[in-house]
Amino acid sequence: MKKEVLDFVTEKTREMMGAFSCSREAKEAGQAWLNAVGTEKEAEMTKAYIAELEQDIMPVDSLIAFAETEAGAKVFGGPEAAKGVAAHGREIKAAGGKYCDCPACAAAEAILAKKDEML
Repeated sequence: MKKEVLDFVTEKTREMMGAFSCSREAKEAGQAWLNAVGTEKEAEMTKAYIAELEQDIMPVDSLIAFAETEAGAKVFGGPEAAKGVAAHGREIKAAGGKYCDCPACAAAEAILAKKDEML
């Protein structure tokens, strides 16, 4: 992997891991990848990291659907807040966005945009 790609992915990984919205699995995968950089396990862990990010990133349609559920209302701080999240999701979709734009998903999307350069 080229140094500029490695530096970019490292920075975005740290951003993602520090985000309030980052899942435990994504944090663990990010840390495992960081630990593997520069070792014989780097290529293997890069593939595993990409797979985890592809699984964890929230498609905007899923965000909207989840925000409109009772569980979504609990996660987002109540029915009114959840309605706001769903409305925001619709705005993202209308603007052509494919994924949630929370800090963790935004960082994951940036990393995944470099996927071919990482492998």
